[in-house]
Amino acid sequence: METDSPRGRIALIDAMTSGRAAPTAPLLAHLDACLQCRACESACPSAVPFGRIMEDARGRVVESAQAPLAWKLRTRVLRELLPHRSRMSVVAGLGRTYQRSRTGRAVRAAVRRLLPPVARIEEALPRLSPEPFRMPAQPPGLTRTLALLTGCVMPHMYPRTHEATVRVLNRLGYRVVAPEQQTCCGALSLHAGDRRTARDLARRNVNAFLASGAEAVIVNAAGCGSTMKEYADILTDDPSCATAARQLSARTYDVLEFVASHALPPLGRVDATVTLQDSCHLAHAQGITEAPRALLRAIPGVELREMAAPDRCCGSAGIYSLVQRDLSTRLLRSKMDDVARTGASVIATANPGCMAQLEAGTRGRALSVRVVHVIELLDEAMQRAD
Repeated sequence: METDSPRGRIALIDAMTSGRAAPTAPLLAHLDACLQCRACESACPSAVPFGRIMEDARGRVVESAQAPLAWKLRTRVLRELLPHRSRMSVVAGLGRTYQRSRTGRAVRAAVRRLLPPVARIEEALPRLSPEPFRMPAQPPGLTRTLALLTGCVMPHMYPRTHEATVRVLNRLGYRVVAPEQQTCCGALSLHAGDRRTARDLARRNVNAFLASGAEAVIVNAAGCGSTMKEYADILTDDPSCATAARQLSARTYDVLEFVASHALPPLGRVDATVTLQDSCHLAHAQGITEAPRALLRAIPGVELREMAAPDRCCGSAGIYSLVQRDLSTRLLRSKMDDVARTGASVIATANPGCMAQLEAGTRGRALSVRVVHVIELLDEAMQRAD
């Protein structure tokens, strides 16, 4: 449908912004169905910044008196949860109890029987780690310092990815710090149209990371990294923070981009057939596709088997898998078909949302396939070289 194409959505946004069309439910449905995967930016010969256009359009809706109740509710939930570390810890703790207790299993079984729509959403939720991330001990004598964005969900969903990141950077000669005052990157709020919260979070992170004295900021969540690299644009109208935001954006690197620019230490053998899922905000928003492949090819024993469409979205897209469950499921089904055709035993990617979505896909297909971040495979190879 033209109205669900990038060109069609821009036409709808233009009509709404100019007052030629009201933000009715049918019009907003076309905007809400957008993944914001930014694949259209990679394909567009005119380099139209569609992601920013969509974020601004959603922001106008959220800030207007005509915002739908559903949009207001999710904005409120994100605003009251993600920026607050203590609240995230409480929610994650409750989630761990629910997922691991006998009572939780009984409740889930009852939900599946009585409320199939809710059950589908529950199946999409990630399996939380037993313990949140804690900075591991690091070797003495490391004189160069990097700062790590720990983020709002990664410490609870995939602390192992943070641990692997720290170990790999240590082996490259860097000490890693996690500034205490850092907060959520703001990506989910920005994509949902809550520009005010996204800007507040960006300011807090700019101050926290620049104060750390680290020479660079390392991010292992592609969606977070793309947003932090765009802080200069997000805060361009803030004279008190614009210069500092440009400085931080220039110092921000995806972990795979950063590691691939260094000479690697000896790597041990990891016998695995691996297929790579290009995280949308790494491939399309940051333009990084070769670094993860170069790192995988550098690991002895790894056989990289490309999917037919490795850069097609898996359907996670932040909270998309929850608010657009049917479309997300269709995308995941197609992605798992693509994975199955490779015969790979490992799916490697670069974003926690992708990891959770792909894990849900493997559970749904009962596939014996491991889902990891690329940095975890590299860490495994480095440890096997000892």
